[in-house]
Amino acid sequence: MTLADVAAASGVSVTTASLVLTGRARELRISEDAERRVRSTAQELGYRRGVLVSGPRPGPSRTIGFVLDTVTSSGLAGEVVKGAVEAAYRHGFMLFAGETGGDPGLERSLVEAMRDRRADGIVLATTHTRAIAVPERLHHGPAVLLNATAGARSAIPSVVSDEVQGGRSAARLLVDAGHRHGVHLIGAGPGSYDVPPHSIAAVQRLMGLREVFAVAGVEVVSAHRCPRWTPEAGYDATRELLRRHLPKALVCFDDRLAFGAYQALGEAGLSVPGDVSVLGFDDHPVASWMRPRLTTIAMPHHELGVQAVEVLVEMLGRRGRGARPPLIRRVPMPVREGGSVARPQP
Repeated sequence: MTLADVAAASGVSVTTASLVLTGRARELRISEDAERRVRSTAQELGYRRGVLVSGPRPGPSRTIGFVLDTVTSSGLAGEVVKGAVEAAYRHGFMLFAGETGGDPGLERSLVEAMRDRRADGIVLATTHTRAIAVPERLHHGPAVLLNATAGARSAIPSVVSDEVQGGRSAARLLVDAGHRHGVHLIGAGPGSYDVPPHSIAAVQRLMGLREVFAVAGVEVVSAHRCPRWTPEAGYDATRELLRRHLPKALVCFDDRLAFGAYQALGEAGLSVPGDVSVLGFDDHPVASWMRPRLTTIAMPHHELGVQAVEVLVEMLGRRGRGARPPLIRRVPMPVREGGSVARPQP
């Protein structure tokens, strides 16, 4: 199957088909309709770009492919890639990164392109922790999932944040500050199923929180599930809460929820942490701009990138020897102290 066959079946020129399949369609303003036709036709016909696929395999290429579902230049994703690049360099590898924008078709194409270019292994990363459908060709060689998990039948290892430990750390912060009553949750709960759709992080954070609170005898008065973790959702949930309760502490499942909670508390004439302690998760950039700075349980973005490459390099070193790394490597979530948690006032 040739490029000319794909172009003819798609009703476009060979040049247009080539630009689409090399990822330059948007750059050169090729219509979305033409781009979809070319990609769909190439997939249906089984077309594969002929890059380094003929002739004997020369041995390790010393390259790692990194496929991410968001823009690598954004702050949080950039830290993940930075950690991966540094770890790859230490082990003598080059790292090639590609972004999918959340497009499953583009994700498959990037994985296939990196396999065709004989990358020694591939890291497939997601911005938000979730279970994913793994592209078929990811199973055709060493691979690691970053911030994602696969189905039970997949043997691909995952590197994820230790969200249960993060929930425990959040609960201990409040317990150590003397909070036993008047604690409310913003974002998820009270039950394990009262979480945003497909949110593994919410379920596990809730598990860690409830575990420590139960041992310490802390009463969780209410929980407000938010389908989306945005400042608007945090603001609305906190305003609704204040109609019925005067809280002593809020555990917000995301720093953006906490940002909204700050606004609602301020409008009600309540201070942080004088009247209400507020705790967040993720160490989003907004946390450092809040006054007082938000105390938060941080996502270890840089270390996640490092550990994903470390696991992949370990797999490459063991190739052919049958041993496998653990299926899930959990990276601790550090506490970022701010000024938003204090001992409750009588």
